[in-house]
Amino acid sequence: QVQLVESGGGLVQAGDSLRLSCVASGRTFSPYWMAWFRQAAGKEREFVGCIVRGGVQTYMADSVKGRFTVSRDNANNTIYLQMSVVAPDDTAVYYCAASSKPFPTNLLSQTAYDYWGQGTQVTVSS
Repeated sequence: QVQLVESGGGLVQAGDSLRLSCVASGRTFSPYWMAWFRQAAGKEREFVGCIVRGGVQTYMADSVKGRFTVSRDNANNTIYLQMSVVAPDDTAVYYCAASSKPFPTNLLSQTAYDYWGQGTQVTVSS
């Protein structure tokens, strides 16, 4: 059984930095793509960023480009979301997702991902 477990969320002030982690576990599980999504209260879940297994390719949402980066530690099946210069608009539950497909149709869509974590809350105060 595949499990994704996020950690690192919390309450921070605007302008601070924060790093989220997500560990994927399961027998022989090595996902091609891993991603971060987020969902603010009353809003739809949205794509934040993703990274391929080798770490060479990453894609970031325009709303976080230049402030957030995604990285990956394949040896430990872990991805990270480094968040900097956070703002109140970044307040959301952040979800980790993984895809077993090498060429998903649309990496920015939730449908590309087979497995999801339970989420970690990030709250940014002004």
